[in-house]
Amino acid sequence: KRRKILLISSSLFLETPTLVSFFLANVRTMMKFTKFLLLGLLIGLFAGISVPSNFGSDNALSASSSSLFVEAAAADEAASSSEEFQIPTFKAGAEVNEFQAEVSRLMDIIINSLYSKKDIFLRELISNGSDALDKIRFLSLTDASQLGDGDAAQLDIRIKIDKDQKLISIRDKGVGMTKQEIKDNLGTIAKSGTSAFLEQMQKGGDMSLIGQFGVGFYSVYLVADFVEVRTKSNSEDTQWIWQSKADGNFAISEDTDGEAIGRGTEIKIYLKEEAQEYLDEGKLKDLVEKYSEFINFPIYMWESKEESEEVPIEDDDEEKSDEEKDEEDDDEDDDEDDDDEDEKDDKPKTKTVTKTVWDWVLLNDSKAIWLRSSSEIEPEEYSKFYKALSKDKSDPLTYSHFKAEGDVEFKAILFIPESAPPDMYDNYYGKASALKLYVRRVFISDEFDELLPKYLSFIKGIVDSDTLPLNVSRETLQQHTSLKTIKKKLVRKALDMIRKLAEEGNDSEDDDNENEDEEAKVVANEKYEKFWKSFGKAIKLGIIEDASNRTRLAKLLRFYTSQSPDKLVSLEQYVERMKEGQKSIYYVAGESQEALEKSPFLEKLLLKGFEVIYFTDPIDEYTMQNLTEFDEFKFSNASKEDMKFGDADEGEKKQFKKTKEHFKPFTKWWKDALLTSYPDSIENVKISNRLSTTPCVVVTSKYGWSANMERIMRAQALSDDSRAQYMKGKKTLEINYKHPLVAALKEKYEADGEDETSKNLAVVMFETALIESGFVIDDSKSMASRVFDLLKDKMGVEKDAPLLDEMEFPDEEEEVAEAEESAPKEDEESAPAVEEEEAPKDEL
Repeated sequence: KRRKILLISSSLFLETPTLVSFFLANVRTMMKFTKFLLLGLLIGLFAGISVPSNFGSDNALSASSSSLFVEAAAADEAASSSEEFQIPTFKAGAEVNEFQAEVSRLMDIIINSLYSKKDIFLRELISNGSDALDKIRFLSLTDASQLGDGDAAQLDIRIKIDKDQKLISIRDKGVGMTKQEIKDNLGTIAKSGTSAFLEQMQKGGDMSLIGQFGVGFYSVYLVADFVEVRTKSNSEDTQWIWQSKADGNFAISEDTDGEAIGRGTEIKIYLKEEAQEYLDEGKLKDLVEKYSEFINFPIYMWESKEESEEVPIEDDDEEKSDEEKDEEDDDEDDDEDDDDEDEKDDKPKTKTVTKTVWDWVLLNDSKAIWLRSSSEIEPEEYSKFYKALSKDKSDPLTYSHFKAEGDVEFKAILFIPESAPPDMYDNYYGKASALKLYVRRVFISDEFDELLPKYLSFIKGIVDSDTLPLNVSRETLQQHTSLKTIKKKLVRKALDMIRKLAEEGNDSEDDDNENEDEEAKVVANEKYEKFWKSFGKAIKLGIIEDASNRTRLAKLLRFYTSQSPDKLVSLEQYVERMKEGQKSIYYVAGESQEALEKSPFLEKLLLKGFEVIYFTDPIDEYTMQNLTEFDEFKFSNASKEDMKFGDADEGEKKQFKKTKEHFKPFTKWWKDALLTSYPDSIENVKISNRLSTTPCVVVTSKYGWSANMERIMRAQALSDDSRAQYMKGKKTLEINYKHPLVAALKEKYEADGEDETSKNLAVVMFETALIESGFVIDDSKSMASRVFDLLKDKMGVEKDAPLLDEMEFPDEEEEVAEAEESAPKEDEESAPAVEEEEAPKDEL
């Protein structure tokens, strides 16, 4: 009645403008109506009616009220006309109560906005059943009679589907509820029997209970039109039934018609028309496996299966079979042994029939091994658990099982797969972590980006917390600092796990330990090499993304070097092998290791015995932009300018300085010659200290792109040309003053600095050095023209020599005539030879 009053009064207030003019004409009537309206609004708010989101817009409330009446009328009409199974109603004589206002609003919120997936209703109800089982098990520790004997002592959860009545039944043998507890727990917002139970147990006891019935129970109305809760507690002899349609009322009555459940709770869910998919056994099994796989108690489902069995043949069937046998015997030999016939007659006459058998099937056979101590678990158990968790057929490469304590307590097991999935780096920033988050063994989500950074998304495992704060539902976590704490500890443990995997092989070359198992060392080295091959790129991404753990990640890097071309080396090993006085870690990046080994940038470095790191992965260039030093040693790119060896004495420095002064006019002339063809590309021409056998090489500035980086950026589909032009910068030509080509060009310059041929030679040498250094020449047409000019000069061809005239060939008729004239001559010449050859035959 109060709802109707509110809807009618609200409709009248906003329905038509004619009413407004009427009220203005009669103030007294308007005052009475205003009081009536306010009273209706107060009653409606008290009853828990939510205000429509579009309240205040034109005809908003009237439209809302009209739609409510239309929906109600349509529902009544559909109910009266339907001949299918009808939703149950309250039992006759039941005590009917109204939900508290908060619960009415809460159920509206649950159905429309709180949960994003309907699937979680099953998780919530199973979790509630598990909590009830936990409580009765705890009470039985001090009072064994609470648990009972026989079947009642078997603590489990059972799920049953009735497709005819379109309902799902979930039953537990937990603590159950009294009539008063039903009112308190199911009629009050987020009232939790376990919460009250915990208040009485501030000291000791099992404190990991979520709640017998909290907000999660009301998630059942995501899929249900009508819900029945039958429950029996040890505290009362009466079995009670609670019924509700989520329409603001619920009924409680003594359950005299239903099956006696002994102790515990059974929830019957009458599904909505749009939720009929949950009547599928496979669907429910998948949900249990996903959300409740590691619940402490067994979860059974009532399932059917087809079985074959042998049954005796009845008389009618036997007569038919005898006739068939007689017909078959007519076609066979009549001379069969009598003994064989007697043996056949003695055999039992049966047939195979197929029948449907129903039985309880266990759904959660996986155990939550993370709750046990790591010392009690065998490696085979970890492997089995990993395969069940990840659906991977291979064993994990390694794993880490630990318990974190402090402000946030949690247990976790982390696994590294044996190999990376093919699409690991596809949609890299859109993929969620592969970790599953549990709260008290109840699955919450596997889509939490807050647990692990993107570069560690290949790590699989579980995280289970008893202290993680929850919002109104188990589904939505609060944005709490505890998540940051968990992430920090998980990252540290994950990197420690990878570091231990790297150290298992004793990567440092220690030949003093003669008792070391060489075979185990090789196997361990192979394991980390396998890890690096699969996930090395992820570690490099971590160096780019995670500045706080950059040092830890740098220790995990592996690469090939000039002194170790076939075996992976770490930075720690490189530092251990550094020459005395060496102040930099040298590296060079390129397309392949074979190309880098022949790079002109490394000539003097290799000659002096310095070890150079080879980087061949495109991401290495980005990684080294973020990793500038290791163990206080700076990284030095061998393809950049101003490379220093750190081993030159004062005499060598003075000699090199004098050499640069001596060649200064020549380098200036060379630079001017290059500026005519490459005005925006040349920074300088100078004497090189890195070359040994190559005449010249092109290097870039310290902060510009190297040749390899330019190649990578050219391959980008969405590259920015303006940014690329800026980052390319200007290049420096370094010349080897000891090389004969450079010396010859210097002589030409000294003889005639304005000679065009000498300038062309200088430009061609620069372009050749560009190609050898890995750069791409933009104006290849001009380069080809200069090369052809030099070839003309070398071959004695004038630069402007005209093209030759077209060649003249005789006509086809003249060719035929000439051929005919020459033919007889050939015959005459060949005739004597034939006669000479045939002469011996005539004699014979």
